[in-house]
Amino acid sequence: MRVCFVSRRFFPAISGMSVYAVNLLRELVEAGHDVTMISQYRGDAFGTRVYGGGPPPPVEGVRVVGLEQLGEQEGGDFERDIDTMVETILGLHAEQPFDILHAQYGYPTGWATLIAATRFGLPCVVSIQGGDGHWVGSCCETHRLAMVRVLTHANALLIGGESFIDEVTERLGTPRDRFVVVPGAVDTNRFKPADEARVGETEHPARLLYHGRVDRRKGALDFLDALSLLRERGVPFLGIVSGIGPDVDPCKERASALGLGDDVVRFTGYADYDAVPALYREADVFVSPTYMEGFSNTILEAMASGLPNVSCFAVGVTDCLRHDENGLLTQPGDIPALADSLERVVTDDALRRRIARAGLEECRRVYSWKAVGRQIMDVYDAVRGQVPVAGFDAGLPVTPCKYRAEPHLL
Repeated sequence: MRVCFVSRRFFPAISGMSVYAVNLLRELVEAGHDVTMISQYRGDAFGTRVYGGGPPPPVEGVRVVGLEQLGEQEGGDFERDIDTMVETILGLHAEQPFDILHAQYGYPTGWATLIAATRFGLPCVVSIQGGDGHWVGSCCETHRLAMVRVLTHANALLIGGESFIDEVTERLGTPRDRFVVVPGAVDTNRFKPADEARVGETEHPARLLYHGRVDRRKGALDFLDALSLLRERGVPFLGIVSGIGPDVDPCKERASALGLGDDVVRFTGYADYDAVPALYREADVFVSPTYMEGFSNTILEAMASGLPNVSCFAVGVTDCLRHDENGLLTQPGDIPALADSLERVVTDDALRRRIARAGLEECRRVYSWKAVGRQIMDVYDAVRGQVPVAGFDAGLPVTPCKYRAEPHLL
């Protein structure tokens, strides 16, 4: 089967989308499919600083095509970049026809892919991920209509979990039966404990790791506020903030204002994906005080690495973590409760070992890429030969949108 996979963000940008994409591509190639990936990327200094930028690197067995997000970089002109994506898909299809178009993210990539699929009568699969459910469509009428039409006319919609379906259906009105739940997954060969016999053990002081996009919507500022409370309580720790993102500078300013110096909190910056497994193995507790997810890759990576997880009762988290069973959860934004959970996991050895071991065992059983990749390929088989649902209208009004000023947040 010839598959065209269209990604909004890929390496060297570090994000859950990059991780999802590279693992799926590997599974498709191993299964014998002919795969082309078209990926958008930021090439400007700001976009590179926030997410990591530059053309996508080669992926073994995959034809990789990079498209710089020139429109986004020049005033949030998503429409210009959509036109480029459509033209690229159509040109590649004319050279050698695709069987399946699969977009990662409903807008703008899913929208562009659906336009191309409709023109050629190809089946269109769309993976609905974090920002699609939480932000896209709540920002302006243009993007609300685009998301509704993608959700209505794509041949298959993949989504991470039931809590995320609740979010999307409540906001955009899509029937639940339109979605196929395909959970996140992790490469358990790459992400594994440093020492199986010491899962749940901790150094002194305990090393508390925040890794991923450094973004207040992911709870990065809340993490620092909770660490300040821990210090006031006399609980020893070392906080580690790994990654880049839109709120690196505000986080550094918050740490300084709270008196959290380098001896207490370290900002380690960009982490190449090949170096990430070692980050988990060098930590004792993973902390993700996020407000919302599609399905958290970093939580799964931490589980697979044998770390206990401290997170929130948030969409996309509660599908894989259960409070006091395989993690500790608090309400998003509740800083004292987050500090309580961190104190518990640092000081209660039995609790820490129990939730770390439960998470590791569940991750290996449920969230392997072998199983999840097979689910996605089953969807391809089911829609092969179909055409997009009739009645698609590619015309959209262009309305004011907050993301035109800050497109990197989309």
